Amino acid sequence: MQGPRIYNLFPLLVGSVRDWETQLPHIERMNFNWIFVNPFHETGSSGSLYAIKDFYRLNPLFQGKAKVAAEDLLSEFLVRAEERGLFVMMDLVINHTARDSVLVEQHPEWFAREPDGAIRSPFAVDPNDPNHRTVWTDLAEIDFDNPAHRTQMVEYWKDLVRYYIRLGFHGFRCDAAYKVPGEIWREVIEAARQMRPETMFLAETLGSPLEQIAQLHGAGFDYFFNSAKWWDFQSDWLLDQYERFRHIAPSVAFPESHDTARLAAETGGDERQSKLRYLFSTYFSAAVMMPVGYEFGLRRQLHVVMTRPTPGESPSFDITTFVAAANAMKAACPVLNDEGPQARFTPPATPLVGLMRRSDKAPGCVAALINPHGDHAHDVAASHVAEILATSPQNMTEITPMIAHPFSPSDQRIRVAPLEMRIFYAEGKAPA
Repeated sequence: MQGPRIYNLFPLLVGSVRDWETQLPHIERMNFNWIFVNPFHETGSSGSLYAIKDFYRLNPLFQGKAKVAAEDLLSEFLVRAEERGLFVMMDLVINHTARDSVLVEQHPEWFAREPDGAIRSPFAVDPNDPNHRTVWTDLAEIDFDNPAHRTQMVEYWKDLVRYYIRLGFHGFRCDAAYKVPGEIWREVIEAARQMRPETMFLAETLGSPLEQIAQLHGAGFDYFFNSAKWWDFQSDWLLDQYERFRHIAPSVAFPESHDTARLAAETGGDERQSKLRYLFSTYFSAAVMMPVGYEFGLRRQLHVVMTRPTPGESPSFDITTFVAAANAMKAACPVLNDEGPQARFTPPATPLVGLMRRSDKAPGCVAALINPHGDHAHDVAASHVAEILATSPQNMTEITPMIAHPFSPSDQRIRVAPLEMRIFYAEGKAPA
């Protein structure tokens, strides 16, 4: 089974639902198999996509000039996507609503309260400074701790996912999933799968305390998002995190997201960096996600309120062909679509980083050589990589996309250019 290769179609950048449709050929050509759309619902007064006023109404920005009903507009888009082999997932935000949402008006008892009785706004605590909190004052926090209202709330969320499954959505990216008790997610996910067994659920858990992620074990999530974007290619924390959480669910890696700065802005438009980070994301996890515009090196950060279609923004480069090749590589290699043991086989602090990983289900194993430095090439003995793969150089295949001079069994050493990554595959199983 192929893992999700997800294109994040950030709706404020693309425009109306009809405009979303125009992106489908481009997304298909890059060999993605899923599209993720951020909230498209009617917003509260702040205008933030994540401050949802009504879960059953379409944001007028996405209705555009279309005269058809919102339901028909969305369903047509979903049909057009599926015709191209693209399944669509939507954001499912159930830990909060807009402060001026219809649910606050209809069910004020569902919301958490401050000591003075005012509706509580959700917040996040800086893990590096517990005294620093970010409070979203335009949002109202759902109270899941009150058992008197829990059943009614859960039925509301069940009905919501059933409604969007009927429209044609095949999956849900669950925003701030760690803020919702795992047993509630379990009920919602089970209700969805009773209606459509293959419905996919992805948990967004970035920056959450470890115990809040652990409580999602058994809830039924197919994937959760990892922190590979921030790895420095040296520290142990990412591999430790990977090993700890792959037993809960496989993960999704990404080189940037709608919540981060654009990588092209951080690197001054360095095409090599963008290629490296995307290829690493396809390698490291069972699933991968890339936001709209990454392939063109767009530098303007996505914003949940202010972003609008910007045809005047100049691309830094065009790596669509490379992204397509990387996605094709991932689709064709079963090991890269599942998760199992993964380890570094080069010593810490060496300039060339070697990773080996295999699957708990699929045969074979893969090894990657990563040169994260921009100034110098580095090399390694081909026999060493073959030994890691428990094979001989003659039975080792390079699967690096668009590599100018792929490995030949006669090569004694493997050279990795600055900001380059090379990937090798061997049948059989590597030793534990």
